[in-house]
Formats: sequence, structure tokens, C-alpha cells
Amino acid sequence: MTREEAWQLLTEFTQSESLIKHALAVEAAMRHYAGVLGGDPDLWGVVGLIHDFDYERWPDPPAHTREGARILRERGVDEEIVGAVLSHADWNQEQWPRDRPLRKALYAVDELCGFVMAVAYVRPERLDGMTAKSVRKKLKQKAFAAAVNREDIQRGAELLGLPLDEHIDHVITALQGIKEQLGFGNPSGPA
Repeated sequence: MTREEAWQLLTEFTQSESLIKHALAVEAAMRHYAGVLGGDPDLWGVVGLIHDFDYERWPDPPAHTREGARILRERGVDEEIVGAVLSHADWNQEQWPRDRPLRKALYAVDELCGFVMAVAYVRPERLDGMTAKSVRKKLKQKAFAAAVNREDIQRGAELLGLPLDEHIDHVITALQGIKEQLGFGNPSGPA
């Protein structure tokens, strides 16, 4: 699957601007981690871009990811991509474990990308100058971005064998590289 095919699939099934931005963020983080962990940036980026493409239509477990997998298979998408998409959901762990770097990275960046973006929205500087310390401070505030699972963020860092701060720094760096696409191109201005 090419990046263009992945983008067409995402936009065919996803109308929400926030979900599209999330997909772009996860794609950027996956491309970044491919470089860190010795993966194929194109493959890892595609996985990040489409990991939630079915969420708008099938948000509930286990339909989310499994309906997407069905569609991917119908379209002849490589099983490595399908398995990675399935592996990021806890309810699929028995059949599609996080047993390889691609799957570990997807799980690790998914929740953290959402959280880092939430932090950026409330900072006047947005992503500019963001540090792991500022993200960790917000992680301690249970009411902030309450839907984000903090345990998943911690488990993701552990799965990658990285200290949490280092993992957060990797994701911040990845998102800073596409800040305009994410709507953070004008610090102190509207998002």
C-alpha cells in the first residue's frame, strides 16, 4: 500500500478533521520511530496513517480494527499492515500480539500523539519549545484530556524499552516536523 492509497482510504472513511490530524500525527511518529528502530519509514508511516481509518464508522470494540482489517484484506493490503493495525487494540492481543517493533511502536505512539496534541492546543507556543517535562506535568492532571489512557502511554514507553521522557521527546520531535499540517504553524495564533 502506498502513502497515496493510504491517504485515499483514510479520507474515504474519515470525515472528522481531528481524526485526520490524529492519523497524520501517528504517521509522523511512526516514520520517526522507523528511523530510530530500523524499520521501513514508508511501511510504518502507512500503518500510522490508517490505524484508525475505520473508527468513525465502527468506534466500538471489537468492530473497530476488525472491520478495518476486513476492508484492508478485501483490497489486497499486505498482511503485515493488517496485523499491525489489529495489534494496536487491546481486544486483539491474543491473535495479533505486539511482538515486533512495528506493532510495539504503533501502540506506543497512538495515545501519546493524542495527548501531546492536547497539550499543544493549550500552550501559547503550541508545539514550539514543548518538553517532556511539560507533557508529564499535564499527565498528572487527571482532568486534562481525561479520555487519554495514561497507563497506555506508560506501557508504550516500556514496550519500546525507553524511559517515558525519551519516548515523549521522540513524539514531540516527530510532531514538530509536521506542525503546520496539524494546525500548529502559527505560535500564539489560532490553531
